[in-house]
This record gives sequence, C-alpha cells and structure tokens, in this order.
Amino acid sequence: TSRVWQVLRALRLRLLGPAKEFVGVDQFGNKYYRVPKHESRAGQMIPERRFVEAVNRQPHLYEMGDFPTEWEAWIRKKRNDPPTIEEILRNESYREEMKQKIKDVAEKDKLLQAQEYKEGLVAEPVRTHVKGHASAPYYGKQEPSQDPTSTANTFQPGSWMPPGSSSSHNK
Repeated sequence: TSRVWQVLRALRLRLLGPAKEFVGVDQFGNKYYRVPKHESRAGQMIPERRFVEAVNRQPHLYEMGDFPTEWEAWIRKKRNDPPTIEEILRNESYREEMKQKIKDVAEKDKLLQAQEYKEGLVAEPVRTHVKGHASAPYYGKQEPSQDPTSTANTFQPGSWMPPGSSSSHNK
C-alpha cells in the first residue's frame, strides 16, 4: 500500500503542486504557510509562495500592526527564516523602550529650551502678525500705487492707470 500512496502523492504533486506547509503562528493567532518552489505540469519552475491565513478574514478590515513586522518581512521574502515568538517579543520590548527614551529626550529638550529662553541664552521665536494674504493684489497697502516698490526680497509692481483718468498726470 505504501507504493500506492507514493504514486498518488506524485500524481497530486504533478496536478496540483505541493501542499501548503504550516510555518508558524503569531501572538494574534494569524497562521503562516509556505508552498515550496516546484515544477508545474508544463515544466515551469514555480517560485516559493508565502502567505498568511489571518484571524480577521476580511481584507478591508486589516489595519497597520495586524501582522508583526517580523512576519511581514518573512512573507515579503526580506528574511529567509520565520521569526520566533521570543524574537518578536524581544523586538516589541525594544521598540517600547525606544519610544519611552524618545519621549524622555523630547521632554528634557523642552525644559532645556525653556531654561535657555528664561536666561536669555536663546532668542524666543518671533511671533509674526499677518494682516493679509501675500497673494492679495494690494498686500500690505491700502490702495494701489502707480510707482513700483521694492524692499529687499519683495517687489510690488506699480499699477497701470489708463491715460485720461483722474489720477493720471497731464503732460
């Protein structure tokens, strides 16, 4: 009977390809599988496939963080070996530690900056008061001027007044 099973297994392999192999499970209950590299009936080499059977089966409900980054890297073939739960937990702990350190450094930086402002070592940021919008035709002026004006980086062209209008100069 073992010969019969070998023939059936070989026939199944030729017709359907190899069966999926269970690789592991993550802390959320998602199951990871691979289908090894194999030759199709037509003689083509089919590359290894990796995939996940998610606990949440509806793809539109997936969110960032549903899959651990280590498993995500394995599925995308960025790493050869599947991660261990110990590795995932160690990395998660490290990420949380880094988040806390970043938060602590940001708080210390705020306190130091406040102290420097208080002692006059650093000038406080200037609060600018905007009276209009720069794209407005008469920004910063009450009415258009016939004369062009320029101050360093800004240029305000003069306005054109038709000849014979009340504000034009007679020559």
